[in-house]
Amino acid sequence: MPRKMIIDTDTASDDAVAILMALRSPEVEVLALTIVAGNMPVAQASINARYTAELCGKEVAVYHGADAPLMREVYRAYFFHGPDGMGNMNYPPPKLQPRPQHAVEALIELIKANPGVELVTLGPMTNVALAVSQAPEIVRNVSRCIVMGGAACTVGNITPAAEYNIWCDPEAARICFRSGLPIEMVGWELCRGEANLTEDEMRYCKEVINTPLAHFAIDCNASALEANRNWLGDPGLGLPDPVAMAIALDPTICTRKSKHYVEIECDGLFTRGMTVVDQCNVTPYDTANVEMWRPLVQKGAPHITVCWEIDVPRWKALLYRCLQ
Repeated sequence: MPRKMIIDTDTASDDAVAILMALRSPEVEVLALTIVAGNMPVAQASINARYTAELCGKEVAVYHGADAPLMREVYRAYFFHGPDGMGNMNYPPPKLQPRPQHAVEALIELIKANPGVELVTLGPMTNVALAVSQAPEIVRNVSRCIVMGGAACTVGNITPAAEYNIWCDPEAARICFRSGLPIEMVGWELCRGEANLTEDEMRYCKEVINTPLAHFAIDCNASALEANRNWLGDPGLGLPDPVAMAIALDPTICTRKSKHYVEIECDGLFTRGMTVVDQCNVTPYDTANVEMWRPLVQKGAPHITVCWEIDVPRWKALLYRCLQ
C-alpha cells in the first residue's frame, strides 16, 4: 500500500522535478500539492505545479496558500529560476484547476484524516507554520517531515549564512522547527559538487532516456543551471528539491545523519535565516554561554534529524528512473 505524502511547494524548476519524482513513484500517493509563496508568487507557482502534474498524467489536488512570509518583505527568486520560474520555456497553461479551499485548511484536514502522512516542504515554511500554529495536534500525525531547507554548518546560497527557503521566512521555519514535527533537514549543500548533474548526465537524460519528462526536467532548469554555475560556482546543475525528494522516497540515500538541537536565527543582521545546528552537543551544559538554548534543551532530547551526506550515484539513479 503506497505511503501517503503531501508536498508544500513554491514551485519553480527544481520543485517541478521533485514533484515529478513523487508523482512517478509507485511507493507514494501524493494527496495534495499545497502552494506557498517563495520562488514565485502563489499564482505562478500553482501554474508550474499543475503543469507538472498534467505532464505526469496525474490529477492531484492543488491548494493555494500564503502569498507572503509571516513578517518579512516578499523576495522572489526570479534571478535564479527566470521570470516564470521554469527557465522561460513558455509551457502551455494547465487545464487542471486549483481547489477553492485555502492550503492551510487543507493541510490541517488532510493531516488529521491521514495519520502517518509524510510531509515534504520544498519552499518557505509559511503554510506549515500557520497550520501547526492553528492546530498543533496535527504534529503527532506526521510520521516524517522532510524539509528542503537550511545549510548545516556550511555556507548559504542567498546570503553567506543562509539558504533561501529558511531565509525567506525565518519566523515560519522557527515555528516549525520548535513545533515537534519530526523534521529531516536536507540542506542545500547536499546537491552541490559531485551531486550536480554534469553535462554528460544532462545529455544522458535528454538523448538516452529521451522521454518528455526527461527533456522537461533539464529544459525547465535552464535558468537555474546558468545561475548555479555563474553565481554559485558549481560545476553543473544543482537540484536541491529533487535531492530532498530522493531522501523522502528512499531514506537510505542519506548515508550519514544524526539528531541535533537546531535553532533558526531570526534577529541577526548578517545571519538571518541561519540554521544553527548544535553539531557537537554543547548546548545542554548549564553555563552562561549557551543559556539562550535552555528553553529548547529543557523540552527534551534533540528531534531534528540533520542529513549530512548522500549516496550520489543512487540519488541520480532514482532521478533517472522517475524520468523514464
